[in-house]
Amino acid sequence: MEPFGDVMENLLSLDLDHILSRTENLWPDVRGERFFLTGGTGFVGTWLMESLLWANRRLHLRISATLLTRNPAAFEHRSPHLACDPAVTLIAGDATSFAFPKASFPLIVHAATDAAHPSSVFGCDVAATGRVLEFASRSGLRRLLFTSSGVVYGKQPAGMTHIPEDYPGAPLTTDLNSAYAQAKRASEFLCLSAGQACGFDVCVARLFAFAGPYLPLDANFAVGNFIRDVLAGGPVRISGDGTPYRSYLYAADLAIWLWTILLRGQSRRVYNVGSEEAITIAALAARVTSALRSKSAISVAQQSRPGIPAQRYIPSTVRARTELGLEQTVLLDEAIRRTAAWNTVVGQALPPASFACAGGSR
Repeated sequence: MEPFGDVMENLLSLDLDHILSRTENLWPDVRGERFFLTGGTGFVGTWLMESLLWANRRLHLRISATLLTRNPAAFEHRSPHLACDPAVTLIAGDATSFAFPKASFPLIVHAATDAAHPSSVFGCDVAATGRVLEFASRSGLRRLLFTSSGVVYGKQPAGMTHIPEDYPGAPLTTDLNSAYAQAKRASEFLCLSAGQACGFDVCVARLFAFAGPYLPLDANFAVGNFIRDVLAGGPVRISGDGTPYRSYLYAADLAIWLWTILLRGQSRRVYNVGSEEAITIAALAARVTSALRSKSAISVAQQSRPGIPAQRYIPSTVRARTELGLEQTVLLDEAIRRTAAWNTVVGQALPPASFACAGGSR
């Protein structure tokens, strides 16, 4: 069998070369620098690691990346080509209580989050941000990127097609299902105020919805669920009534946007990150079957109720486009095809459970 790392690089090389071509002007400014990342083993963090290490090797940047993870062994098993890269150091620990590395880190990406446990997510997320900021104040930090979420806006008004960053809406404090959104709002405030007090630059990226390799197909992401259903032979199941509007930015574009925001974004500035192409969930299901040339039936669990405006979760990205020159470069149909192709192949390429880095975790 072809080595696992080679398989992953072959599958992602088109995307990684594309990311590099769009970010090549950024990297000379951070040659030889140290990066510290939380959340580097999730969907967003993995794409940041893939693209950072790709640029490091191609441009001989001598960058090093220290990655905080609760389970280094699991990361080594899933992504040995990242975990075992000589530029990477893994630190075992939780973002709320990790031991501070002794080295200085001019660049920090705080992408750790846990939306899976609503009862504790607020306290854990805010505590993790506080811990990262305490570390930042001692680490020689120059620039911090905090990955927030579009959920901080609360319910999008029916008459608003795209949410701008200056929209003052917020989730209701009486909505006890809004712990994740409330945590992101509080963490944004903590990051921005710490940057002002301690003299380092802070940029906030409010993330919306995405597609691409590494996206879980068994989580609460409609595009991933629909791709899973098609790959399984159908039917494609819509759990609601199909009327909500969403938009999907491809993972390679996500990485381009985040690196640009970290290294070129205006300090104490918030940027929406996502696609402006709105599509209903029902139309998305049809789009997935069409893009993958599937004849799978589409089933809708609920009937829509007349007179009720469709829910929307669509960003305005005017700020990112006008200030940073960012754009969506991979359209939805191609994003769907690449996500499906990855998931068709990757299951056959997984390494044996006994795989470990030479010398163990670093």
